Amino acid sequence: MPVCLLRPERASMAGKRNPEGPPVPLFDPAAFRIPRGTIHACAAGETPVLHAQAAALERHAVDKSEGPAGRARLDAEVERLRARLGAWWKVETAGIGLVSSVAEGMSMLVESLDWQPGDVVLVDAKEYASVVVPLAMRPGVELRFVPMGDPDAVAAAATGRVRMIAVSAVSYLDAARHDLVALRAVADRAGAMLVVDYTQANGWMPIEAEVADFAFSACYKWMLGLTGLAVAYWNRARQPDWAPATAGWYSIVTGPRPDYAAPIALRPDGGRFTRGNPAHAPAYALHAALDVLEAIPQGVVQRHVQRLTSGLLRRLDAAGIPSITPPDPARHGASVCIAHERAGAIVEGMAARGVLAWNGRGRIRISFHGYNDERELDPIMAALTAAMAS
Repeated sequence: MPVCLLRPERASMAGKRNPEGPPVPLFDPAAFRIPRGTIHACAAGETPVLHAQAAALERHAVDKSEGPAGRARLDAEVERLRARLGAWWKVETAGIGLVSSVAEGMSMLVESLDWQPGDVVLVDAKEYASVVVPLAMRPGVELRFVPMGDPDAVAAAATGRVRMIAVSAVSYLDAARHDLVALRAVADRAGAMLVVDYTQANGWMPIEAEVADFAFSACYKWMLGLTGLAVAYWNRARQPDWAPATAGWYSIVTGPRPDYAAPIALRPDGGRFTRGNPAHAPAYALHAALDVLEAIPQGVVQRHVQRLTSGLLRRLDAAGIPSITPPDPARHGASVCIAHERAGAIVEGMAARGVLAWNGRGRIRISFHGYNDERELDPIMAALTAAMAS
């Protein structure tokens, strides 16, 4: 059984939270299904579910069961979600669409472009598979690998027919943040589009998605949602003529009955990303998550989680444990990553000691959200060092 390393007074905490100051969490941990006696430090992998999402899913079940009137409410919740997500990303609602995953959205984009032999895409060799694999499998696309953390190197590599720069706002591997404004400038000089995956940033870092031509994000990490639903953004000002190569009943404009002999008319907005039924149940759950996220300004959440990453990095440095995460908060996200050949065993050992971290790709990843606070840092270090020594 996990050992309880931290016993904060959860019941009295709700009235004491101060968004600007330590050490209490921004979100009430009691609002989440955090396993009893554990510290949840793996937001970059999966966040715990909100208790309020059970009520949201129950409301979805009621609406789904009530025939045409209920279906109208399902669709209304989707449109309301698009509006909330547009406001969250500081873009027009019309640019927002919903897909099942970043991999689906990226695949739709890649399949829609008229690639020619010699076309080049600049991408980091450490980029996540959902961004790279759709490009790697496309005939005629040359992947040119360049460190996205060095805009000068990206600019130097932007020669020939560069069609796209594809990048995560924050790296899943080492939590390095990328300068999207600088990469936008490189893309503009090269006549290329900038495509951004915000998955490792969305939910804790303020986002201004207009910097991108297209952008995507999963919602089951810092956005506190469920799998099966991801955000897609189409910058209609930058790419007014974009159209997907495939469509379905939801992504087209029809009257009472479609006329298949006539040209297919796509929806004029980001709804063209959604070919079939939207994921209604995850949409209801994401509304409940946004109720929590929108209660705290995004800049406050960023300062909070990066106070925790900085505190953990200082402790690692004092203990002589190297991290692959850039130490400067301006250059890293909400995670701290440690390369280790025994990462899997160490993460298991931490869990046995009451700390949930994440394993994969040969590194330990410890990540924070609003339900964490600074009192958890020393127990995290104790679990980590004990697991590394065992």
